[in-house]
Amino acid sequence: MAVSAAFAAVAVSAGGAYIGNKNAKKAAAEGRQQAETTAKAATQANNKVNQKRVNSSALLSSNQMAAKGGQSGTMLTGPGGVDPSSLTLGRTTLLGGGI
Repeated sequence: MAVSAAFAAVAVSAGGAYIGNKNAKKAAAEGRQQAETTAKAATQANNKVNQKRVNSSALLSSNQMAAKGGQSGTMLTGPGGVDPSSLTLGRTTLLGGGI
């Protein structure tokens, strides 16, 4: 009878350790989930406080500078149109047949 009582005590102890380990893993997973939720809420609150705003004066200034010649200053944008001499590439006629 003493052997079966000892065996039962060991079985209960092992079962208790298994359940305790299972509960610890569950608690750790819940803790990670709570930490992620808290971090996400903190990030959202920080982003709400530090919202990015459009700098319209800088956009206007850069567009005005580009209109003065930078990116928009191509052959096709001048008021006189395209200069025919810039298209001949060393040829004397538009069809390229003359020397």
